[in-house]
Amino acid sequence: MPTAPEVATHVPFAETAHPAVGAVTSLLGAYTPGARFLGTPTRTILAQGTHSEVPHDERPLPQRVAATLDAAQAAGHAAPLVMGAVPFDQTAPAALAVPATAQTAPPLTADPLIALPADPPAAAAWDIRPVPAPEVYGAGVAAAVERMWRGEFSKVVLARTLELTTPEALDIPAMLQRLARRDPSGYTFALPTAPGRTLLGASPELLVSRRGQRVVANPLAGSIPRSDDLAEDVRRAAALLESAKDLHEHAVVVDAVHRALAPYCTGLDVPAQPTLLRTATMWHLSTTVTATLATPDTSALELACALHPTPAVCGTPTATARQVIADTEPFDRGFFTGMVGWGDASGDGEWVVTIRCAEAEERSLRLYAGAGIVAASDPGAETAETGAKFRTFLSAVGAEL
Repeated sequence: MPTAPEVATHVPFAETAHPAVGAVTSLLGAYTPGARFLGTPTRTILAQGTHSEVPHDERPLPQRVAATLDAAQAAGHAAPLVMGAVPFDQTAPAALAVPATAQTAPPLTADPLIALPADPPAAAAWDIRPVPAPEVYGAGVAAAVERMWRGEFSKVVLARTLELTTPEALDIPAMLQRLARRDPSGYTFALPTAPGRTLLGASPELLVSRRGQRVVANPLAGSIPRSDDLAEDVRRAAALLESAKDLHEHAVVVDAVHRALAPYCTGLDVPAQPTLLRTATMWHLSTTVTATLATPDTSALELACALHPTPAVCGTPTATARQVIADTEPFDRGFFTGMVGWGDASGDGEWVVTIRCAEAEERSLRLYAGAGIVAASDPGAETAETGAKFRTFLSAVGAEL
């Protein structure tokens, strides 16, 4: 009987006691659209209402967030935290706010009831439109590979979307339940980004966390779809660990994370080889980077902004990759490949790469998936990889490509 290779787990930065059975899943069940929900390997947060919004102006985002938290404290908010989403383009407006109230509990995995399956999706007549069409996406990958062979750049992450519409109103709480129960050890979120619009998803990738002076980052790059057959699933995992193309792609990202954190941290520990991280649909190469903060006044959000965008969601060199993305993708990424998370007035927080996500409105969903393109990439394989990544969300709504 084949056995699975070693799998890296998300490294928590807080130790939490086990709650009463059902205490954590009750927060998941209490979510309603317009609220803010975030489940991570360290905690579960359900926040209601808005005490204050983080403004959009010329100041750097961490300064605006710190000023908003200070003002909330001065106004009598006992323990303010900021929650929300930052877009791929950091110059665009973020959707960050200090909630009026927030309930915090241990992680979803601490509650045995999270193992109970969610109700299956109700039958729905989904109209699915790919943007761009798969063959157009493949052509974009081929054009990028050709430019890389000419030495113009070394990596770019290209994405595509699916636009889903249905005659019935979306049941966002039910979608959130299915996402959370399918991958409870990851990062599950449902956050308002505009009136009537919700960003929700289940990301496997921690951008950075800070608790006191302890810093953790968990870059993922290099992936392969999983198989329902155990032997084939193990074969794919083992092949990923030996794939020169994927190992190179991963090393580029880890090196970028190391260089971005080095000015802020001491004692950086970067393992020499990646391990594997699994989700319900994908295997990923994973490296957990740990460090000690050099100065106590650097917040988790400052670290996140220094890291964002990593080559895992953009490419390298960054400026060239951004331009290739703008020239190739026929849509605005918005919050996709940005970051979601929370931070408090002490500077602690967790910020997660916004992948495996969708933007939901009353009767429509826009799903996003991307793939890291390097000179060794095959257009057909990259198109198939994005298709596999769509499965996380398609299964949550009962739709199929």
